[in-house]
Amino acid sequence: MACESQASASMVQNLVPACFTCLTPSAVKIKFRLESKIEKINTRFNDLMTQKDQLNLKENVSLRPNKRRERPPSTSVVTKGHIYGREEVTRAILQLLVSEKHSDAMNKVPNVIPIIGMGGIGKTTLAQMVYNHKKVESFFELKAWACVSEDFDVAAVTKTILQSLTSENCDDKDLNLLQVKLKEKLLGKRFLVILDDVWNENYNDWTLLRAPFEAGAPRSSIIVTTRIQKVSSLMRNKEVEPFQLGELSNEACLSIFTQHALDAKDFSAHPNLKDIGEELVRRCKGLPLAVKTMGGVLRSKNEDRNEWEKVLKNKIWDISVEESGIVPALMLSYHHLPSHLKRCFAYCSILPKDYEFEEKEVVLLWMAEGLIQPLQDEEEMEDLGFEYFRSLLSRSFFQQSRINESQFVMHDLINDLAQSVASDTCFRMEDGVGGNMHENIPIKARHSSYLGSKFDVTKKFEVFQNSQVYVHSYLSCYQIQVIAIWLIMFLLNWFQHYIV
Repeated sequence: MACESQASASMVQNLVPACFTCLTPSAVKIKFRLESKIEKINTRFNDLMTQKDQLNLKENVSLRPNKRRERPPSTSVVTKGHIYGREEVTRAILQLLVSEKHSDAMNKVPNVIPIIGMGGIGKTTLAQMVYNHKKVESFFELKAWACVSEDFDVAAVTKTILQSLTSENCDDKDLNLLQVKLKEKLLGKRFLVILDDVWNENYNDWTLLRAPFEAGAPRSSIIVTTRIQKVSSLMRNKEVEPFQLGELSNEACLSIFTQHALDAKDFSAHPNLKDIGEELVRRCKGLPLAVKTMGGVLRSKNEDRNEWEKVLKNKIWDISVEESGIVPALMLSYHHLPSHLKRCFAYCSILPKDYEFEEKEVVLLWMAEGLIQPLQDEEEMEDLGFEYFRSLLSRSFFQQSRINESQFVMHDLINDLAQSVASDTCFRMEDGVGGNMHENIPIKARHSSYLGSKFDVTKKFEVFQNSQVYVHSYLSCYQIQVIAIWLIMFLLNWFQHYIV
């Protein structure tokens, strides 16, 4: 009987590990620690609530995001001597606008041409170049420029266009009066209107705004600049393909950099700064606004090589908001994401720079982390994950690989943005500095990754042995493969810190 009892107990212990039962001394110890911590947290919450009442603070129930640094609206004015690159796409747009050889589709009024790309890629600058081109000046009878930005107000945009066409101030606020006046102004005239920086994805708003434009003459056009693929799809004529802007050439970026940093066309007068300047430009990865930002920062350094080297050692993301144009521009794209996409994007900060990934890889990682939560029972989690991915892709957070069309990559500065918003919760081992990696792991880190070879996976785990970090997802990125070891890392940390 005693043997049977012993065997039975042994079977139960084999099936249910001691660390997961509530009867072992170690488990009781853990439970006591957790109860103590929860009690302290509750006490802290109660103290905060008391302070809130004493200070008469009110809850903020507004759906609007916190006020951010205002960006100045774009204008049609451009300094022609400071524009470099984009010659080919400029010619293509001009061909579409003013060439006598055109399809019947171009006779639709208005003809809508979208320009798409990530923040800082040069969409507005391209629109300015086209708007001010001499061929456009002679071809169109009327021209107007409107910076639409985030707050899409049909009446406000209509008023801006009307004032741009007439060069007169308009005090009307009634949308009907504004649209009647605009329609009368455009009637039978060939016009070009630029709608810069459009974010609104509501098709009804767009159809309402475009109604007066249908009174124009054939070959009238509207150029729309946007970061969002969906905006392009709902605004464009189906016969006209949008212009997707890619990275600017390194040669053009160098010219932009020297123009703003040295007020020169090249480094011929400052050969001692050329190596640093070229490395800074390479870091910007073809993003004109980032190049301009770096040039502006160095403009005040008086061609001092030591000062340039200091800037080289810092990240673009370390530049103050007051000095930087690229940080607010990219952060704006993040602020416009819905909360579920913000979480998925922030998690992507563990992906190494220049790492090429497949859509399904990232979706499976999101699923494993519980970042995809279907609202309806019949909705497949993986299908919803693909929808999330494509939404981030359409907003230029991901880019298609130039090497393999089935793979994707994050621009370095978008990767930096992901690291910035994820803060210390994600840690990449290649970002660790110095010999003692333990000291460099943020205490709040919950996700980690590294880019390495086949045979050093176990070595990388040693980093966490003496740390106080409870990592529950760990990615080993080798070539195209991603190995996720969530449960193992969770249990290792659990045993290490509690089951001793």
